[in-house]
Amino acid sequence: MFTVTYAQLNVWLTAFLWPFARIAALVATAPVFSNVSMPTRVKIGLAAFTTIIVAPTVGALPQVTVFSAAGVWILVNQFLIGIALGVTMQIVFQAIDATGYFIGLGMGLGFATFFDQQATGSGVVISRYMTTIATLVFLAVDGHLQVIAALVTTFQSVPVSANLLAPHGWQTLANWGGSIFSAGLLLALPVVVALLIANLALGILNRAAPQIGVFQIGFPLTMLVGLLLVQLMLPNMIPFFVRLFDSGIDEMGRVAAGLK
Repeated sequence: MFTVTYAQLNVWLTAFLWPFARIAALVATAPVFSNVSMPTRVKIGLAAFTTIIVAPTVGALPQVTVFSAAGVWILVNQFLIGIALGVTMQIVFQAIDATGYFIGLGMGLGFATFFDQQATGSGVVISRYMTTIATLVFLAVDGHLQVIAALVTTFQSVPVSANLLAPHGWQTLANWGGSIFSAGLLLALPVVVALLIANLALGILNRAAPQIGVFQIGFPLTMLVGLLLVQLMLPNMIPFFVRLFDSGIDEMGRVAAGLK
């Protein structure tokens, strides 16, 4: 008769549950994986399948009962590490979304919004367009696989332990957010400056010839200029997105190392 002792059951649970917490937290927060259009069962299945593959390579685990206070604290640690890693990549997409917002505001399309399921609120059309392009590029360069590979690597650099969550990792994440949003603003800067020049020209034209009706031609003109500039930027925008994704994946390792 097959019997299982409590010690054996505890070893099996810790070998699966602690890595699963880190992986599931990343799946719940990382771009593409956390999309609301993906069913929850698929997310849980993906996290469980990845855990089954990764668990044998994790190495030695703390000799702690899984449901003890120390075991629960380790579980919380792994969950927060996964969230920090997922948010690191999510910040890249939020910066791209902010780029679309700046461009749309300059084009006069700030009022052109629709309900965004991912943000559970209204989103600017240009922001959604930029995010869609970024998502397609992310999938085309296997960014989702690189994120999982970076997560698996953290189990070697940041082993499962209760002595984690150092403040340096969170500070690294905050600094990363500031730098990546600066990059997003620089991406929007050419279009914003061009639209500012177009608006200044329309203002001068309105003073020189008020009978032209600058308000009738101003909105379609700025929208046309903005769309044309976005179209011209697109070939250079895609390599820029790839560099942002590569930087985000590298930053995941630095954030994880800072949490030790």
